[in-house]
Amino acid sequence: MNIIVRPYGQSGCYCRPDTTWERENKDFYVPEGIMEVRWAPVVFVRISKAGKCIGQKFVSRYYDSFNAGALLYCQTDTCDEPVAFTSCADHSSLLPSPSRNVAELDEPGTDYDVMKDSVKIFEADLSSMKTALEEAICAASKLTSLRIGDYVAVEMSPVSTLATSENKVTSLKISSADKILYDINIIF
Repeated sequence: MNIIVRPYGQSGCYCRPDTTWERENKDFYVPEGIMEVRWAPVVFVRISKAGKCIGQKFVSRYYDSFNAGALLYCQTDTCDEPVAFTSCADHSSLLPSPSRNVAELDEPGTDYDVMKDSVKIFEADLSSMKTALEEAICAASKLTSLRIGDYVAVEMSPVSTLATSENKVTSLKISSADKILYDINIIF
């Protein structure tokens, strides 16, 4: 399984290993040597049909469910680390399963909220993300073959700081459609 990510404001994509997927809503223990955890809110779809070079006209046939989550990026004290380094920490892709019916993407008011230490730091209406998701699927399929079960995620805002080693513990709560998707601590 691949986790294919389209970074915020960019046309290209990159892949995260499946070992980054956090399936069980467990706390995130920051690896030694990491000074800061950054994050980006994402909306993602599950690929339901294998394909390569998928055209915009047919893209809706290639995914069957969606959800929202977050991607964590581990930063050392070096500023300009490559994405591959910062995005490969185990359990750093908070992508909940099971996903929601894709028909809900067409319904306005499909909400998504993120709280850090009980303070709301992000909110969005996911119904506005359908076009971006479909464009990301098309772009990703030009670079790599998509397989059943792959996730294609689109970052909804620039990567920003979520937790630092000075704080030791930061709580993160992600919810959508009045359901808590993740309620974890980031522990240094």
